[in-house]
Amino acid sequence: MNNHFDVIIIGAGAAGLTAGIYLSRAKINTLILNEGTAGGQMVLTHQIANYPGIESISGYELASNMKRQAQNFGCTIRANVKITSFDLQGETKKVVVNNKEEYTSHAVIIATGGRPRPAGVPGEDEYKGKGISYCATCDGDFFQDKEIVVLGGGNSALEEAVSLTKYAAKVTIIHQFDNFQAFEHYVSEAKKNPKISFIMESKIVEFIGNEKLTRIKIQNQKDLNTSEINIDGVFIFIGYVPNSERFEGIIELNENKEIIVDKNMNTSLPGVFAAGDNIAKRYRQVTTAVADGTIAALSAAEFVNNIKKNINIEESI
Repeated sequence: MNNHFDVIIIGAGAAGLTAGIYLSRAKINTLILNEGTAGGQMVLTHQIANYPGIESISGYELASNMKRQAQNFGCTIRANVKITSFDLQGETKKVVVNNKEEYTSHAVIIATGGRPRPAGVPGEDEYKGKGISYCATCDGDFFQDKEIVVLGGGNSALEEAVSLTKYAAKVTIIHQFDNFQAFEHYVSEAKKNPKISFIMESKIVEFIGNEKLTRIKIQNQKDLNTSEINIDGVFIFIGYVPNSERFEGIIELNENKEIIVDKNMNTSLPGVFAAGDNIAKRYRQVTTAVADGTIAALSAAEFVNNIKKNINIEESI
């Protein structure tokens, strides 16, 4: 395989795959590198019901469709690889995979997305995978007829709580505020589900168990009193942390470690663009990631075409 591409995309979530579709369809030689399974957070989403033109689709199916579409246009996708080093500073960008394979390009799009934000309380690390989960689609069926807790108050927390009622006997939503940050549709769906109950203005302060999680300690945020609840599992949906640490000191990040971009998805380095959940923005949805990926692809295509045009002019002189 030729190791030089017009554009290298780091990340194969909604933003990265969209960028791959646009670039490849425009005959821009494109490589997508992804350290996990292609699809990003979409793969972990039980149901997507607000994607325009599609009434309902699983995240896995939507991700598979995007991947296939990009490949059909000629995009090269390498998933489950380890990006061990990179150099984005020069005119020729370099990315090394698995400590041995070097790929070069004129431009790079960083679409590394984010990862679930941990609760950050005692016992969390100990009971990850032993009663604590961050993915309803992955682990919901392990809690058939069990009593579980969902931590969070945004769209994802309420939507996934409803999806978990297919398995669990009882779902308790714990939220630190007295009102939800989710859209009213998700709040309404949760409130009318007979399997779901609510503990508001409270937070989990400790996970407790033996070989696996057996109970949690919660604290009321008004009177600061604590109590313990016996529980079979906890699903944590309190937002995402951008996967951008490796770019610190190379491109400009904000105080939340999100990549700063302009309206055309340009980062602080020429020829380096960013898109998706790793950039500084307010809303994080599949549709916003797709929009970011579209803009980054169009900007990268223009950048690459200008480089090629200048090369052709120089060769003709």
